Amino acid sequence: MLHRHSCKLIFMADMPEAMPETSKSWLRRRLESALRRGFLEAYETVKVDPARYLMQMRAAYGVPASTYQGMFSVSLPQLDAIAIDVIRSSMKIAAAEGAGLGLGGFLTLLPDLGILSAITLRTIQKLSLTYGFEFNTEAETAELWVAAASAAGVDFSRDLLERGLVNRFVPRVIQAIAVQASKDMVDKWAGRLVPVLSGVIGGGLNYYFVRAWGERAMQHFRERHRELRAAGAEPEFQPIRAEGIRK
Repeated sequence: MLHRHSCKLIFMADMPEAMPETSKSWLRRRLESALRRGFLEAYETVKVDPARYLMQMRAAYGVPASTYQGMFSVSLPQLDAIAIDVIRSSMKIAAAEGAGLGLGGFLTLLPDLGILSAITLRTIQKLSLTYGFEFNTEAETAELWVAAASAAGVDFSRDLLERGLVNRFVPRVIQAIAVQASKDMVDKWAGRLVPVLSGVIGGGLNYYFVRAWGERAMQHFRERHRELRAAGAEPEFQPIRAEGIRK
């Protein structure tokens, strides 16, 4: 696992203080295209099996629920602990994948983003299930992508779903996610253009990318979960901070 301070030092040492606007624009377009394609492909092919995941939670964490509706009777601290483990595990997988593909510099940047998109989407799916939200219906699938948009820092209103079907809604959300994420990534990911050294940079970038998205998605589902529980049934809300995930 890469130490967060050493990663920051590497990024600062390896990247130019200011990329030329033409290079920045070119890289951003590539990142946006790769992310859009990656999430679209993940939407079609990547899906966590809810029944299997529930069995895993029951076996690994002693979750007493036999259905996802029953997750609303599980203590919130236990659900939080599971969610944090989900994010930690995904961070490690993303870091290992980024370090391996990162050795090729820009040649492996686009494939890396495709895999990173799949890892991120599976993480969001697991977090959704952890807090009792399945994604079997069109409305549930749309809600999953609203959460993904929230994790990307995009305010995408559910009202837009009423104007079209899910198969039209989801691509619009993915496009908004790709635009925002590429804008946020362009400066940090410039170091991936350098072969070999980009392996270290790629691992660290993937690690923090999944952590940031995971934290925001966790907060999204956690808050919705609390809204749907009986009033007064849970202790006072305390935000889950990044420190709980870094351990």
